[in-house]
Amino acid sequence: MLCFVYVLNFLDRQLLSILAKPIQDALQISDGQLGLISGLYFAMFYCFIAIPVGWLADRTSRVGVLSLACAIWSGATVACGMAANYTQLVIARMVVGFGEAGGVPPSYAIITDTYPPGKRAAALGIFNLGPAIGAAAGVAFGAAIAERFGWRIPFIAVGAIGIVTALVVWLMVREPKRGATDADGPADTVEKAAFWPTVRMFVSNRVLMLAALGGGATQFVTYGLGNFAVLFLMREKGMVLGEVAIWYALVLLIGMGGGMIVSGRVIDRMTRKSRTGYAIAPALSLAVAMPFYLAFVSAPGWPLALALLSVVMVFNYFYLSASVALVQEEVKPNQRVLAGALLLLVMNFIGLGLGPTWVGFASDWFQAGGDAHGLQSALYTLTPFYIVAIGLFLGLARVIRNEEAA
Repeated sequence: MLCFVYVLNFLDRQLLSILAKPIQDALQISDGQLGLISGLYFAMFYCFIAIPVGWLADRTSRVGVLSLACAIWSGATVACGMAANYTQLVIARMVVGFGEAGGVPPSYAIITDTYPPGKRAAALGIFNLGPAIGAAAGVAFGAAIAERFGWRIPFIAVGAIGIVTALVVWLMVREPKRGATDADGPADTVEKAAFWPTVRMFVSNRVLMLAALGGGATQFVTYGLGNFAVLFLMREKGMVLGEVAIWYALVLLIGMGGGMIVSGRVIDRMTRKSRTGYAIAPALSLAVAMPFYLAFVSAPGWPLALALLSVVMVFNYFYLSASVALVQEEVKPNQRVLAGALLLLVMNFIGLGLGPTWVGFASDWFQAGGDAHGLQSALYTLTPFYIVAIGLFLGLARVIRNEEAA
């Protein structure tokens, strides 16, 4: 159920980029205006509103917060489909970001208090199938529905489904006791976590910050690539939109989705002996992904490029289940939602906020200098961030090993 909510969360987020062309034609908006809606305006609300939402969820019902958030972002998605001008679309998009800020952190905590250590990473891996399914569904069906019924109908249909889903979540998902699956068991009375002490605890904890920074460096690559992948495949590799809708959607579903499932099980197995598995697994997976990424960018045609990208997708996402599971185990039960929100703040601000911006500016810079393949050159510049992420995760492994030795 939580995975399905995450699918809607990610699908609502992706519809704007999938339907960019008909939206531009209908509302007469520029590329720059479109970039503000999908990037800065959304990210600022999505990243920072998650912090007070996480604090609220730690003190109240996490299921209730999740259900309300789903209803808010779904209603705002319907409003996107009904927008008559740019200003209305901006406001609706901001509300989507406001609502989606309350989607993922409560789910992390619900899962952690439902599954014990040794099974959490696998459960989180299933939950984290949401982006893969949502992205694939958006690519596969969004353009087709818009082509037949117009760009507004996908927004309205997905938003309506989300409103119904919010009610189902409220009625069907149980609120687990905080700490129910921890070694000490649930506490009879759970003290409400204070906001600023929890924030100070997070930023002063080397394990938490290295996990967040390692995830952020990885997302710099994944969002930088993901937001330009379709454009790159069409411009540099010769794909057409119909081929993208079929083959790229399959790569997202199989590659990213398979990576989520495999990573969760591998991490659970590696962490049975030592918590360093939470850091070593993503470091090794990124080391495997990097040469395949370079081969993907330089591949001569789209069939080979997609085959290489499938391998990249599998190994690019080991970090997510590992970082989330580690952070959830590192903090107290009454701090889990806020800690998850802080993790997402760091990762998404670096990845979602800066990764695509870097690639876009780099592509323009290379093209201004006469490079006919500016976007390809820009994607090459993401490679050092693989190395940064690997270094951060190896540093995290060392910190965890020292703590265990002590």
